Amino acid sequence: MVNAGMQPREALREVEARLNAAGCPDADFDAGELFRLVTGQDARLADRPLTAEQAAKLEALTARRATREPLQYLCGSWPFLDFELAVGPGVLCPRADTEVVAEADALPIYRVMLAGVQAPKVLDLCAGTGCLGLGVKRFCPEADVTCVEKSPEAFRYLKKNAVSALKQGTARAVEGDLFTYWQGLPEGELDLIVSNPPYLTAAEMQQLQPEVAREPAMALEAGEDGLVFYRALAEHYQNALRPGGALALEIGWQQREAVTALLAANGWVDIACRKDYGGNDRCILARRSYP
Repeated sequence: MVNAGMQPREALREVEARLNAAGCPDADFDAGELFRLVTGQDARLADRPLTAEQAAKLEALTARRATREPLQYLCGSWPFLDFELAVGPGVLCPRADTEVVAEADALPIYRVMLAGVQAPKVLDLCAGTGCLGLGVKRFCPEADVTCVEKSPEAFRYLKKNAVSALKQGTARAVEGDLFTYWQGLPEGELDLIVSNPPYLTAAEMQQLQPEVAREPAMALEAGEDGLVFYRALAEHYQNALRPGGALALEIGWQQREAVTALLAANGWVDIACRKDYGGNDRCILARRSYP
């Protein structure tokens, strides 16, 4: 138990041991983050014993993390690229894998796809925290970004992040459903669509890590084969893009062939795939065909 008067390293060892016993992955990292959250200091550099208030807070957070509540939820915010996003129960936690999709919009592929576009109009579907749309805005400040989210619980985080996550610029937060939102979009006005839609299969939903199981199922589950959102994107959103407009999607590591086939069958062109930092297929890029 974390007690008042504990030296920082002693408290850190106690928290790490508790988290290891609970089966938490990366218990040493989590212990350090919880200590920093409570004290504002790195435990390796801190030199004062814990106060009673600090010990009580650290003990409470340790108990919650030991139940496998996501660390991101406990912290209340989490870094994405070089900015912070508000996060908590009801919204999908930002992940490093998703940064690959945002970065795809800043690398040479992005510049080729949007060559000559001064203020690209960008749509982020299934936006969650808004990480993808805001990631585009971070790399392209002149972009006009709209983030669409269906879940009321997630939408409150999106609204906050859309106006406060970036030092320069904001995004537009809109409540909407990917399966119907396309119906109100004018033809040919968008330059880029990004999305990290739910993509887990029914079988995968039965095998979630405890932390992931605490995240909203709405942000994870995508039908028996994990492709229902990709079908809607492939079938309904191409006309919303200008000819040559771009699409960037996060995918599951085994979905490259299936998603590529869906896009190709619906007339998308220049389909490519980027890998994440672990070497897994993670980002599909495509464009609306030219007349």
